[in-house]
Amino acid sequence: VQLQASGGGLVQAGGSLRLSCAASGSIFSINVMGWYRQAPGKERELVATITRSGSTNYADSVKGRFTISRDNAKNTVYLQMNGLKPEDTAVYYCNADRIQYFSGSGPTTKYDYWGQGTQVTVSS
Repeated sequence: VQLQASGGGLVQAGGSLRLSCAASGSIFSINVMGWYRQAPGKERELVATITRSGSTNYADSVKGRFTISRDNAKNTVYLQMNGLKPEDTAVYYCNADRIQYFSGSGPTTKYDYWGQGTQVTVSS
């Protein structure tokens, strides 16, 4: 199983970016998918999560500006970021919890699985 994030980049304040994270492998179910971020010198923090049924949760700092969504058929989670601020600058990581997939030894479950990060830089 792999989580591949993409879509980061450099944008001016007030601009928009859309992050994507695709899970690959013989996956048949993922419970919660989400985005976290880590700015230099700070701890990793929650940005947003979404359950398989579509229930969402956002950090207060991004409510009203960011929208998380997912495509269960593609095992992909998205993060639409509008109204970006310099304080949104960070490495953004995708996370998948309770991934059920077929491995060589049969049905397998992974918990709290992380993808590689993608850099988002917002200039003032």
